[in-house]
Amino acid sequence: MHRLGEVTSTAQGLLVAQLPDDDRPDVGATAVDESLDEVGRVVDVFGPVDRPYVAVTPDDDHPDRLLGEKLYAR
Repeated sequence: MHRLGEVTSTAQGLLVAQLPDDDRPDVGATAVDESLDEVGRVVDVFGPVDRPYVAVTPDDDHPDRLLGEKLYAR
């Protein structure tokens, strides 16, 4: 499991989190919360090489509820 970091914002219906290191998850990986409940899928990795960001398509219609939550890739 990869740590995706804490959800810092939402943009265009996506969750955005900054990865804690340069270990990138695979696009299409399942994103889960700390309870290991599925919350979405990784759709993009972008930004600076040393501290990239990840974009996750949320499974529900209220992605704002995940602001501040820690996410992981399974």
